[in-house]
Amino acid sequence: MVLSVGVKKFSGMHTKPILICFYGSESTGKSTMAKKMAERYKTVWVPEVAREIVTTNSFSREDIITIGRLQTERVFEKIKQANNILICDTDVITTQIYSRKYLQVVPPVLYQLESMITYDHYFLFEPDVPWVADGVRDLGNERESMHTLFKQALEKRNISYTTIKGNWEEREASIVKTLKEKFYITSL
Repeated sequence: MVLSVGVKKFSGMHTKPILICFYGSESTGKSTMAKKMAERYKTVWVPEVAREIVTTNSFSREDIITIGRLQTERVFEKIKQANNILICDTDVITTQIYSRKYLQVVPPVLYQLESMITYDHYFLFEPDVPWVADGVRDLGNERESMHTLFKQALEKRNISYTTIKGNWEEREASIVKTLKEKFYITSL
């Protein structure tokens, strides 16, 4: 089953919500902005499931598979509740990147899970906001190299994206402008 939900709005026709992915390395403001954009657009959002499961960076192959599976399931659940747009704080490509980083392997099932969801647009967050330690994040000294891995993963898949950078106001303005121009979505 593939979830490809992005359809532009046409007058008088029922369409599915636009599926947006906030994407990038840790501590770049994705969660904060996902929550803010969901409030702005009066919709639900999909938090990063790994933050609910992982309490240290010592995790197993089974843990990473669980994270990928639950992240995918959460998108399927929330799409039913979304209003015009669903903001997702991360995707399974992210799970693959961290699996390779910490476990030196990507379980094949993560590629299968990735293929189940097609996002309408990606926003790649630059690591140009202050680092925030949270007890789990440990790659603060690798921000640029991790950002490069994230960017390369999108480019390898020929996924187009909008780069999000600057202060919080600039980031928000860039997201709002892109959503309006690409999908004709304005704040409610």
